Amino acid sequence: MIRVRDVVKEYEDGEGARVRVLDGVSFDVEAGDFVAVVGASGSGKSTLLHLLGGLDVHYQGTVEVGGQKLSGLRDVELARFRNTHVGFVFQSFHLIPNLSALENVLLPSHFGPVVPEARKRASMLLERVGLGSKQDREPVRLSGGERQRVAIARALFGSPKLLLCDEPTGNLDAATGAGVIELFQELNRDGLTLLTVTHEERMSAVARRVLRLKDARLIEESPTSAVLSSRGAP
Repeated sequence: MIRVRDVVKEYEDGEGARVRVLDGVSFDVEAGDFVAVVGASGSGKSTLLHLLGGLDVHYQGTVEVGGQKLSGLRDVELARFRNTHVGFVFQSFHLIPNLSALENVLLPSHFGPVVPEARKRASMLLERVGLGSKQDREPVRLSGGERQRVAIARALFGSPKLLLCDEPTGNLDAATGAGVIELFQELNRDGLTLLTVTHEERMSAVARRVLRLKDARLIEESPTSAVLSSRGAP
């Protein structure tokens, strides 16, 4: 599903110096896997996610998702790739406040390929994430966990093969976050490939693989080791 080889990514800081956040990063993710990427704030986790989603193409090396090499694609081709291959879930939900839950889930239908019976599909996805009775509610009338579930349903609308999640439980309390994590596990058991960047040890504990970004390099850990590391184990 994902093939990354020798990726180097640099930024220019406020003083004009080049800062390398990814230094020769290489890894693979098989279809159906559940991978957590962990690391300190500013370590490059979100940067890596943006490369995988085709949101940033300014790097050295090779990024392939679903057999598609992303570098060199035009903007319109990248947009088509994202609409058909990848779903995104963010920490801040990014819902349109004056639209209902159902209308928010339907948003991708306005920008991507025609989806047969789009409204019916959006309704079924809200049922799938446990919001069948709240489809007409606007985000302000939903809890944080419910808003994130709407965002997940929207991410699933185009039947993506890969779900990329950026701190998806970061704005949620412990109980609500646990419910979202359980939903991710269900989606993964149904065959969806998930890659999430997270500070949540509960998320990394349930992932099948854990990759840690440290000093611009990627290191594979066991889920147990990642949890112990985040707790500062001796």
